[in-house]
Amino acid sequence: MPLLEVVQTRQISASIRLTDTTATQVDQYAAFIRACADDVVEQALAYVFSKDRDFQDFLKTPEARKVTSTLRIRKVPAAEVSEQAAQKPLPSPIPAPVSQAKSA
Repeated sequence: MPLLEVVQTRQISASIRLTDTTATQVDQYAAFIRACADDVVEQALAYVFSKDRDFQDFLKTPEARKVTSTLRIRKVPAAEVSEQAAQKPLPSPIPAPVSQAKSA
């Protein structure tokens, strides 16, 4: 049973470096849960952040608001943004309940 559940959300693009072993395992885990590697990294980090009590305490401090970003965020061209929006599947409509009233 997979430990991660992938939920589609709005994302930004960023560059990170991984060791060869970690990159391979990200791809293998993505195949295991039938998701993309980006979703595996996103959900794995969210899982770790939520489970680390010391980190949760740190987030409540003024220090946490003063952290300088070191993540290399890539600006997404407008054409790619509209492409991503078009690729997201629409939720399936939920059928209205059918009332079965008996006539007297």
